[in-house]
Amino acid sequence: MLTTTLCVALSVAGLGLAALTAYRRRYLRATRIAALALLPAGLGLAGLVTLGRRIGTAVGDWAVDLVFKPTVWLGFGVIACSVLLYGITRLFSGRGPAQAGEPAAGSRAPAAVPGASTPAIPAGRPAAGKRRGGSDSGLSDFADVEEILKRRGI
Repeated sequence: MLTTTLCVALSVAGLGLAALTAYRRRYLRATRIAALALLPAGLGLAGLVTLGRRIGTAVGDWAVDLVFKPTVWLGFGVIACSVLLYGITRLFSGRGPAQAGEPAAGSRAPAAVPGASTPAIPAGRPAAGKRRGGSDSGLSDFADVEEILKRRGI
């Protein structure tokens, strides 16, 4: 009850300041002050000020317990163990029926064959013979962009 009364009193003071600002013909600033002045009354009437106080008190109590109670640290250890176990299961669930030494069915690049003359090409990059420019500088991928810029005179 006292909290709501203080919030309404603060809002009335703010609306008085807004009225004084409007009297000086600064209507935009007066409207902004009035908007901000109505916030304490709205927060107090909605009970959010009390809720904020309770949340702040609860967070403070938890922080004190965090420092002084070993059971809180044990709780964090259990949470970390849970996350670790879940991550391990997610890591191994993607392997499917493949054995540990074999690559999975959806692996990115084929393994190099022993005795082959050329190394395996990483996935996503075309072979050197399939490039347009023929040079291995890596800039030949921009041949389309270069052609468009030349057509526009840039």
